[in-house]
Order: sequence, then structure tokens, then C-alpha cells
Amino acid sequence: MTDSINFRKAYYVQSAPTLRECPPETGAEVAFAGRSNAGKSSAINTLTGNGKLARTSKTPGRTQMINYFFLNDDQRLVDLPGYGFAKVPLATKQKWDKHLSEYLQERQTLRGMVLLMDIRHPMQEFDTMVLNWAVEVEMPVHILLTKADKFKRGKANGTLLQVKKHLQEAQVEDLVSVQTFSSLKKEGVKELERVLNQWLALETEAEDLPTEG
Repeated sequence: MTDSINFRKAYYVQSAPTLRECPPETGAEVAFAGRSNAGKSSAINTLTGNGKLARTSKTPGRTQMINYFFLNDDQRLVDLPGYGFAKVPLATKQKWDKHLSEYLQERQTLRGMVLLMDIRHPMQEFDTMVLNWAVEVEMPVHILLTKADKFKRGKANGTLLQVKKHLQEAQVEDLVSVQTFSSLKKEGVKELERVLNQWLALETEAEDLPTEG
């Protein structure tokens, strides 16, 4: 039985501009990625019960570094730079994309990625690009269809089914899961917690396991 993580204990540790400046590769971490207006910081703050943990802004694209929030010494949440925001210089955008790609493909302690999409505009070009990166390295992805409160429940469920169908047609449903989420109404938090608990579970050393007899 996996011990349940107390996400309310999350605390900020550092921001890294490149992969080489990230914390040492020990334990396990889960990354949060998404377009700059997908509500990524709000989702992290809702999950952790700390409205000031991840910086939120009415100006999308404020997260420009890889931000680390520790749950304990061995388990971490990682807030990746928002991508796809048009009002930054092209050179800056290309640099973000390069660092994002490097992190997703090379970080050994990365157990999975939460990919956030505004439920009103799911599966945009940049979302597909990030999904392709993850599938290439066989990394699990959990999609959060955020701002679900913007839709009535029937329409939100319809969009959820459309995304699930898309994943089935792409034959990645074994690697990619999806749910609806609302930071405003705090809906979908328990489902997200279950996924993160599973991904962040630390391996038990074989010699620590009880022997039979």
C-alpha cells in the first residue's frame, strides 16, 4: 500500500534556467506543463492548498524557469515554463522549447507529466508536440482539462470523451490518461492526487522487504 503524500507540505526550493542547474537526480518528481494560459500555476496552488506557492499572473508566460517545489527530501513537483505564448521574442520562445524538450527527455528522476489544457481549447499544436515528446520516451502523461467550470457538466464530459477518443485513435491511451479539473471549484483534486501518489511512490529496497518463513 503506497503511503499517501501530503501535498499541503509543498514548499518552494529553487528555479533553474536550464537542465544542468536542476537539483540532484534523487528520488522522484512529476512535472506540470501547459500553455501559458492553461491555469497551470492555479492548479498547483489548488493541489497544495497554497494560493501563493506557484506564481499566478493575469499576464500569461510569467513562468520562465523550471521551478521546484519539494514535498519532502525525495519527492518533488516541478512547474515547467509555460509554452506557446506568442507575445515573447521568438528567440526566448525557442530557448524555452529547447529547455523543455531537454528536461522531458533527459531528466532521469521524472516519473510522469501532468499536461494542462484549457477545456475550451484542448489538443492545440503545442500540446500535441509535448505529448509526442513524452510518448517518444514512454513517459506517462495525465491530462488535466482545466477551467471545467466554464462549461456545464454535460459539455465538459463531452469534451473529455472527445479527448479520450483522440488518444485511443492515436493508440496512446495506455500511456496517457485524462480528467476534467477546476481550480475555481476545486473539482478533480482527489483524482489528480491518486495519479501523483502512484507516480511518486518510491521504490522499496529489496533487502528491506520482509522475508517469508
